[in-house]
Amino acid sequence: MSEQEHSEHIVPPSTYLAIILTLLVLTGTTVGAAFVNLGRFNIVVALAIATVKATLVVLFFMHAKYSPKRTKLIILAGIFWLALLLGMTLSDYITRVDYRGVRFPISQVTQQLPAQRG
Repeated sequence: MSEQEHSEHIVPPSTYLAIILTLLVLTGTTVGAAFVNLGRFNIVVALAIATVKATLVVLFFMHAKYSPKRTKLIILAGIFWLALLLGMTLSDYITRVDYRGVRFPISQVTQQLPAQRG
């Protein structure tokens, strides 16, 4: 066995610093987006930001960027499975009707609450 087979990739500290600063900025963006009323797109924005943050963590802090192809395949299979589960969950939510016959019951409750306070 050669020495190069077992060598690890050394990431410079500046890369880690750039990634942690990016994660902090994205966390601030998540908090800021929570206070902006985007209607139905609040969850879309939150999931998009969370996806970018998770990708950065997996690629750099878990060293997936420098890992063998088999490890990348396992990561992609996990992402596919997560996308499948999220897609099925969201399709269930879109078609949901509550016991009163109201479509999208959660959005109905959140729209009525501010009106009742005011």
